[in-house]
Amino acid sequence: MQTRLALAYAAGVYAAGVFVLVCVAVPLAGVQSTKPKDHPSSGAITGTGNGISLPQLLTGSAVALVILIPVALALGWFVAGRFLHPLRAITATAKIISAGDLHRRLDLGEPADELTELGHTLDDLFARLQASFDAQRHFVANASHELRTPLAGLRTLLEVALADPDADADTLRSACQEALALGGHQERLVKALLVLATSERGISRRDTLDLAHIVEGVLASRRGQATERGIDLAEHLTPAVTAGDPRLIESLVANLIDNAIRHNHPDGHVKITTQTSGTQVTLTITNSGPAIPNDQVQRLFQPFQKLAPDRNGRRDGYGLGLAIVNAVTQAHHATLTTSARPEGGLSIAIRFARASLVSA
Repeated sequence: MQTRLALAYAAGVYAAGVFVLVCVAVPLAGVQSTKPKDHPSSGAITGTGNGISLPQLLTGSAVALVILIPVALALGWFVAGRFLHPLRAITATAKIISAGDLHRRLDLGEPADELTELGHTLDDLFARLQASFDAQRHFVANASHELRTPLAGLRTLLEVALADPDADADTLRSACQEALALGGHQERLVKALLVLATSERGISRRDTLDLAHIVEGVLASRRGQATERGIDLAEHLTPAVTAGDPRLIESLVANLIDNAIRHNHPDGHVKITTQTSGTQVTLTITNSGPAIPNDQVQRLFQPFQKLAPDRNGRRDGYGLGLAIVNAVTQAHHATLTTSARPEGGLSIAIRFARASLVSA
């Protein structure tokens, strides 16, 4: 790279030298030199003769052009080296970072030019990659822990049943029922992990849909659960047409409602509204429940994050519901706003673009 740049710079310097030499030599070829000559009347020494001869001019020009070759090459090599120095620093640091040291940065500093701007852009990219890898490692560790717990319970259950020489049919049937329950727990957890991974990957389809219809369908399947827990479900649904992946939007609504029902208290309430305002459609879910510190609200939207234990003493959640909501919201370029209610519970509002604006 440096050789090619040096040759290019040297060619430019050499061409400039030839141009200057031509501009100087052509006028010199017509210059008349002054020669001494006695004037009979005045005694002054005057007269003109031929200037620099053509052979002399050509010889001098040839010598100058030959000398200019190594000078141009040396100058081109120096300029190319200075130009490539920041790129070499970027390449060397990028190799170290790619080897696993994501904490390193380029830190090119001054002067502020295009290469420095490139270095700052790469530093921002490395910072995002580091955050992404750290989040991935944290997620894998938490997922492994969550999956290992039911597996260990299932193994212990089967070992105890097999080790009991007096086990009868009822005992084995009870062990099988517990094993099925643990298997169902794992199945639901894996399904939630798949939904989260799908949401984080982004959406591959955009269909026109009405949030009100999706909410109605989800509420119809959750009323029995809410009634068992003594929770009142109230809705105020008006048409709210947007565009997106229907499966992911339904998962978002289902997780919001499940979260509002699960983390509530007896005789509590959940209110769901959909509305259209200007260029946006809004889905809002407000629920009663235990008081949540304001500094803990955003943490709940990260995978496997809970207010121990499950905010109300039960352990029937995975800490993935609000993480799925957050991922689906980002995949649809929507806006999520959350606030802890002073009397307890959460208020969550998600704003989507209207369908006409999305399609445009």
